[in-house]
Amino acid sequence: MNSATLSILSAAAAGAPPAWTTFIPFIGMGLVFYFFLLRPQMQQQKAQKAKIDGLKKGDQVVTGGGLIGRILKVDDAHVELELGPNVKVRAVRSTIADVLQPGQPAND
Repeated sequence: MNSATLSILSAAAAGAPPAWTTFIPFIGMGLVFYFFLLRPQMQQQKAQKAKIDGLKKGDQVVTGGGLIGRILKVDDAHVELELGPNVKVRAVRSTIADVLQPGQPAND
């Protein structure tokens, strides 16, 4: 190469931004994705797991199918629910959707 070509190439290279700057938009999108989608979902899953781990006899719960009942017995994987007088069912513990507060209405 002659000196004129070399000086043109070095001038073009000096004016170009560094190659790593092309990744800045992708990093920004990744951060937005994490803070607006992944992080809230992880916090919600953590709260649901804490609810399920804290189940005890006498709690009123709502199952994933919408049934409201009172817990009679809690095992590692199952709970026994009383849905009404003389109506008892076993449910998988992970299908409990929510624990009702004492002041909320139940099906009694």
